[in-house]
Amino acid sequence: MERSLVLVKPDGVQRGLIGKIITRFEDRGLRLIAAKFLLVSPELASAHYAVHAGKSFYDALIQFITASPVMAMVWEGPDAIAAIRQTVGKTRGTEADPGTIRHDYALQARYNLVHASDSPENAAAEIALWFKPEELVAWQRDTEKWTYE
Repeated sequence: MERSLVLVKPDGVQRGLIGKIITRFEDRGLRLIAAKFLLVSPELASAHYAVHAGKSFYDALIQFITASPVMAMVWEGPDAIAAIRQTVGKTRGTEADPGTIRHDYALQARYNLVHASDSPENAAAEIALWFKPEELVAWQRDTEKWTYE
């Protein structure tokens, strides 16, 4: 089983899309194992976006992610990272495939609603940054025998 961090970013929260975004991942058969609604501190934002420090858009990223609450979640399932990124779509809504979250609800790169981990290594680091181990809930949905091989 793979895990991935997913953030519904401030634009998704402000537009009332948390439920619709969660539904997309549940409909794919992924399992929600952690969630919290929070205002992101500048320290957490800096740690999350450390890879972009020094880039021209870094300050804008920090301002954006700290401007309004986010919904932070951990999703689990077979090939979860690929499934989530496929469900989310390309960064720019106008370039995302029809039926993806970003195609259906976003237009530009800056306001693209969702962050999703891009590799198992980054997922592990991001999950550890946003959640304590005891906040991850191990459970199984009874219907998984009809969803997972």
